[in-house]
Amino acid sequence: MAEASIAAIVTVLDEQKNIRDLLDSLAAQAEPFEVVVVDAGSTDGTWETLQDYAEDWGDLQLHRKRGQRGACRNFAVEQTDADAVAFIDGDCIANPFWAEHLREGYAENDIVAGRTIDIGYWAFETLQRVELERNGTDVTYPSCNLLYDRELFEAVGGFDDAFVTAEDIDLNLRAVDAGHTIAVDEDAIVYHRARDSFTSFFQQAYWNGYGRKQLTLKHGGRLWQRYSFRRMLDTQMHFWGLARLAVAAGGYMSAYVGEDAWSGTDDATSENA
Repeated sequence: MAEASIAAIVTVLDEQKNIRDLLDSLAAQAEPFEVVVVDAGSTDGTWETLQDYAEDWGDLQLHRKRGQRGACRNFAVEQTDADAVAFIDGDCIANPFWAEHLREGYAENDIVAGRTIDIGYWAFETLQRVELERNGTDVTYPSCNLLYDRELFEAVGGFDDAFVTAEDIDLNLRAVDAGHTIAVDEDAIVYHRARDSFTSFFQQAYWNGYGRKQLTLKHGGRLWQRYSFRRMLDTQMHFWGLARLAVAAGGYMSAYVGEDAWSGTDDATSENA
């Protein structure tokens, strides 16, 4: 039986300082493997670096398209016929056996989440992901290390480009609601750079809160029925954790989405969080 083909989907914007490390790590992955990169309008030399790599790399597709991450990722998926699409970000480094382990998981599962290890400033890299469960499944596995069967991805509607952040959680929610499971392979490792400045850290926290509000607006109060705020607080009871929560709360309170963005969805304007 032929090996399943995988396309790594990457969207970038001004990732010049990181993009070489990512591309070098992807070049080491087991075939059949291709890379589709969508540049959302970089001005720092990222696009030129991508072009340099493409000259000698036949399985590297480059595209330029402005838009939110969700829209750019959807566009990238449209450019490939691979069996599965594996999402990874421009500030990541893939373990050399990343695609191999994802492919093994994909042999039995339509969705596979790998293990993401944050690297960088110790206080930021040790902050834990705030988990959210749906039907007993964690739906917060991030799209910097997440594989979907391509046809399934398209069947559930891809990423919702109305989201500023949390588009990966929304995707996972819809997939789980459709009856699919998210398998986890701890050996499919991606190293993700934690924010490298206080400014970028707080910006990330703000937009994370903003995205959670968008999730609430779309999915309603039932989104939080099984959410444990006590457990969340227990994992954040230190200075940086509480600071992140405070800034995220500001993002949550300020989020706004046009009232027609998700017309027809259940409890579209419920905010019981």
